[in-house]
Amino acid sequence: MKATTLAMALMVGDPHSDRVVPPTGFTAQLTSFTSAAMAFLACFALALSVSSGRLADRWAQELSQSLTIRISAPGDQLAVQTQAALAVLETTPGIEEARPLDADEQRALLAPWFGQSLPIEELPVPQLIDVIEASDADLDVDGLRLRLQAEAPGAVIDDHSRWRRPLVQAAQRLRGLSALSLILITGAMAAMVTLAAHAALSANRSVIEVLRQVGARDDYIAKAFVRRFTLRALGGAAVGTIAGMIAVALMPSSEATAGFLTDLGFRGLGWLLPATIPILAGIVAFAATRFAALRTLRTMA
Repeated sequence: MKATTLAMALMVGDPHSDRVVPPTGFTAQLTSFTSAAMAFLACFALALSVSSGRLADRWAQELSQSLTIRISAPGDQLAVQTQAALAVLETTPGIEEARPLDADEQRALLAPWFGQSLPIEELPVPQLIDVIEASDADLDVDGLRLRLQAEAPGAVIDDHSRWRRPLVQAAQRLRGLSALSLILITGAMAAMVTLAAHAALSANRSVIEVLRQVGARDDYIAKAFVRRFTLRALGGAAVGTIAGMIAVALMPSSEATAGFLTDLGFRGLGWLLPATIPILAGIVAFAATRFAALRTLRTMA
């Protein structure tokens, strides 16, 4: 009941009790700045959490449905074993598509290490076959490996599991660290608002003593601080969230560059998620200020 009353008082306000808290000063600036800064950081942490989760899901889905076959054989047998491997793949259930990479594609794969002018045709480079698994079928990789050994002895299957798991785990851990960052940001904001409220109460000690002498109760005095600091936190967090959303929107997209995590940001209805940051900031400020106010008022008794 008291929490409901305080929430209604927060929205309606009381011009008489609001005079207890100075409208400007160090505590007002500190609360607003802290809320804006924490909301700005929280917006990036939230974007990183969403993006890393999306990245982990995409890697897990794409890499789990593809594998590569590498054929290493003498030059006069490479084409024969490649055709034999393709014949095996065409008759293997669970494979949607299998195609050998041409010279240009293999040159592009080696370009980061050897440059674009690599004479791929003159080098004993293994033939690579890109295999796409059917999404609605379960491919028997072990059985395929045995058939390839019989028909194309130089064929080796790489199902990407050796480096798929570390990538997915890294993205998942990054999402966990982002969530932890949100928790730490929330805690830091609560601590700063608590300190600011305590400082404001201490600075108005004489005013509080006069109010008590004329019959004001601690709930009445605390209500003024709760309302003022909560509104300051809401306003600062709203500004910080808007700035954070603008900064996230200006990040390069995956279409513009192929760098890691260039697709940092929100998609579709995900842009509504940052709108919860000012609300959370208001709730944190409400709880922190009420705790600090009642505790400090008890020590003044």
